Amino acid sequence: MPKLTKFVKPLLKSLAVFSLIAVLVLGQAGGALAARGGGRIGGGGFRAPSRPYAPPTRTYRGPSGGGGYYPGGGFGFPFLFPIFGVGGGFGGLFTILIFIAIANFLVRSFRDASDSSSYEETSNPAVSVARLQVGLLANARELQGDLTRIAETAETGSTAGLTQVLQEATLSLLRHPEYWAYAAAEDKQTRLLSAEQEFNRFALTERSKFTGETLSNVNNQLKQADAAAALRGQKAADDALAEAPGEYIVATLLVGVQGNLSLPKVSSPQDLRQALNQIGAISQEKLLAVEVLWTPQASGETLTADELIAEYPNLKLV
Repeated sequence: MPKLTKFVKPLLKSLAVFSLIAVLVLGQAGGALAARGGGRIGGGGFRAPSRPYAPPTRTYRGPSGGGGYYPGGGFGFPFLFPIFGVGGGFGGLFTILIFIAIANFLVRSFRDASDSSSYEETSNPAVSVARLQVGLLANARELQGDLTRIAETAETGSTAGLTQVLQEATLSLLRHPEYWAYAAAEDKQTRLLSAEQEFNRFALTERSKFTGETLSNVNNQLKQADAAAALRGQKAADDALAEAPGEYIVATLLVGVQGNLSLPKVSSPQDLRQALNQIGAISQEKLLAVEVLWTPQASGETLTADELIAEYPNLKLV
């Protein structure tokens, strides 16, 4: 028993020291990486258009205008069988009719293939899903106020309202080029039936970086955090800022667009300006869905450098 005690005591001491170190390290990391609340504006959807009416295929009829030589009024390859064994003066006429039947069959085959391809383009057209992110210096606090105002007043239940949201958000970013610090752009070309999945993947990735959505206006559903929760969040943010001063604000634009949208690879302020102009210029007719997300949402809050690196490793210096 004394031998066992002699072995256990050093082990317990080592575990205690390790636990203390872990608590100190994780406690400091938790303070340095205190996530912030975010804002969200958006709406729209990815719906396939209804299938257009296709008139019934008309079949070729014989020269007499009657039912033709094949039951059903048209004639194709089964018409070939009666000619075998037929000779005399009817050979030339039957040969002509054979070629007409073959031509009719080929024309119908090509037309059906063309109709099928056309329907595919109509019911499942090409769609682009894009994400543009901008990391701004903390001095750009006006951006938080601009986006909050847009969220509180925007009409996000129509394509016209969403187009206006997108234009105002891009304008707000374009007005603060002196605060641009980091950026990243990504786009994916897909089809309508799979575009919603790609768009939701982008949106969920960004929303998961928030501790909560303190302001949200999506499809005309305006939601705001209650005053008590906002005060608790502000106090937690102030405490975190006292330990690690904030430096950045991050805004994200997500769009789903009919057709092709190819954003430039952002590595300079000129590239970022071009990407913002491209997104801001999307027409109402082509816009399918929009989400504008930003963090922190509350005025006065900012992200630390550690938070930016941890949550947005894709951002590149511009």
